[in-house]
Amino acid sequence: MNDYTTILREHNLKATPQRLEMTNALFMNGHVTIERLYELMLKKFSSISLATIYKNINLMLEASFIEEVKLPNAKSVYELTKETHSHLLCSKCDKVQDIVLNLTDVTRRASNAANFNISKTDLVLSGLCENCS
Repeated sequence: MNDYTTILREHNLKATPQRLEMTNALFMNGHVTIERLYELMLKKFSSISLATIYKNINLMLEASFIEEVKLPNAKSVYELTKETHSHLLCSKCDKVQDIVLNLTDVTRRASNAANFNISKTDLVLSGLCENCS
């Protein structure tokens, strides 16, 4: 099991029982909607509110402990912050998976073509996963 207490504290977040469980749920499930996270949290904290989930999600986002993945035509999912990567989204089963791509050339060309200083890339590629193909 990971030392979530230390990781939370490194991001200046208190290691409350709810945040520890949220971290575990994100680690175990990868990409999770707020609604799914709420369902998972209710199993351990039967009186937890959706407002508490939102409050903690927002604090974790502000601390760059987690990241929001905005998906086309779908609800955002959340994941623990990790190395820079893109996402694959199955348009049939909605599975989201990470893929590491070198986008240096694409961002450089886009920046030069539009005279635009790109600070972040969020790439989601849609299609069919192996199971749905």
